[in-house]
Amino acid sequence: MRHVIALDVGGTGMKAALVGVDAAAPSEETPPVLLYEARRPTGRERGPDAVVEAVLGFAAELRDIGAERFGTPAEAAGVAVPGIVDEASGTAVYAANLGWRDVPMRALLSERLGGVPVALGHDVRTGGLAEGRIGAGRGADRFLFVPLGTGIAGAIGIGGRIEAGAHGSAGEIGHIVVRPGGRACGCGQHGCLETLASAAAVGRDWAAICGDPQASAADAAKAVESGDERARAVWRHAVDALADGLVTGLTLLDPQTLIIGGGLAEAGDTLFAPLREAVRRRVTFQRLPSIVPAALGDAAGCLGAGLLAWDLLSTEVTA
Repeated sequence: MRHVIALDVGGTGMKAALVGVDAAAPSEETPPVLLYEARRPTGRERGPDAVVEAVLGFAAELRDIGAERFGTPAEAAGVAVPGIVDEASGTAVYAANLGWRDVPMRALLSERLGGVPVALGHDVRTGGLAEGRIGAGRGADRFLFVPLGTGIAGAIGIGGRIEAGAHGSAGEIGHIVVRPGGRACGCGQHGCLETLASAAAVGRDWAAICGDPQASAADAAKAVESGDERARAVWRHAVDALADGLVTGLTLLDPQTLIIGGGLAEAGDTLFAPLREAVRRRVTFQRLPSIVPAALGDAAGCLGAGLLAWDLLSTEVTA
């Protein structure tokens, strides 16, 4: 079976897969299939060079597994990494959690894999690519994918591709200031959306109120469902901030669909029911988009990296 290598590199762990399709290229009718999956720690405690070597070694291991199981080597590879990514040059410019600066990841991976073409992508944009093509955004020509995790990022989907922006930082909706003069953000501003409505922010706020320093956003959601008024106040505060940020995004982008993912989205209707209503109250002239949960979960990054790799092969065929 034709297949590609897909890698999704996070701050502490890596997910990898061999991704194949039955047809020449994946589509809505023939979505990519995860033929083999594996996980590894990044080993970031050993330093940035060790993390790079871990990524390269993991990719080489998958190449060997693919050749043994399917009788042919992977035809391409895609890798998604966090931080600032120059997709055109294939460089991981900066990733604070991994200690990376200007790592020529595409060239290093291609060399380790014997010269196969390699695509490098930003982790959130890559996940957004998968959600747009084969997940919750299927059929939407314009969508905004917003995962709510440790922080808040975004991916802007336009006509089957993800907009990276002039400098590789398009979609950073988490750094829209929704509460001027509010909490300090790691970016240097105050009152950014992610300081108020990320899963980390909700967990922190609920921990401070309930007295359990280990409490999480999931715990807050359970308390909301049980009728705890303190939790409801925390939840309402986060939902209102999120709605303000999303309305700014939809005013600028006019998407058909807003796809909400990440840990906070796992609360289901506890999040989506009040969020849809909060967004509805705020729109005036704007067209209200569908607000839906992400469909692919933590497989989105690997699937998206696989799609990046297949796109390379499609480009080669049509060139």
